[in-house]
Amino acid sequence: MALTPSTMLPLGEVLPAFQLPMVSGSLRDGTDAATLSDSELPAQPLLVMLICAHCPFVKHVEPELSRIAEDYGPALTLLAVSSNSLSTHPQDGPEGLRHQAKQQQWRFPYLLDEQQKLAKALKGACTPEFYLFRPDEAGLQTLCYRGQLDGSRPGNEVPLDGRDLRRALDAVLNGQPVNQDQQPSVGCNIKWHPGQEPPWFGAPA
Repeated sequence: MALTPSTMLPLGEVLPAFQLPMVSGSLRDGTDAATLSDSELPAQPLLVMLICAHCPFVKHVEPELSRIAEDYGPALTLLAVSSNSLSTHPQDGPEGLRHQAKQQQWRFPYLLDEQQKLAKALKGACTPEFYLFRPDEAGLQTLCYRGQLDGSRPGNEVPLDGRDLRRALDAVLNGQPVNQDQQPSVGCNIKWHPGQEPPWFGAPA
């Protein structure tokens, strides 16, 4: 497993514009759409999760992602995004993502960032990686947390409880400031298209 940390996108950044295929889930029960764009998101806090189907770090946190979806429900919009290259990792294609979502009973949108534009706009580096946005006074989704779910990693025996992300979620949903002392996520590096790696991509740690 290649250990890669988050780049830690600067806080206050605005959610990049996007329109991506939605391979699973929906914004609301009963809504069926082939794509989802940033303009369709409700005006509420938004959690963007860069994940995929095959990564062992993602598999490790899947149960807590399900619990977060259940616990924060209607007050929070969750978006899962897979940006891995399908030329090198076809298991992260639509069928693999749909199978993962079905196994975990995820109903939130799962988007396929096949051109890797959203991952690059977020300066994504690893899976899993988490970005929490909340609407500012102008209605723009602004970044208030990025980094790890918690300190749990495969095999380190630290409890998987989402404590870091949950603290940020609780602050946002209660109208409080988010602690800016934030720890990077660590996981497998995003599998960039060969020859199209972003400037921040280097040799795995």
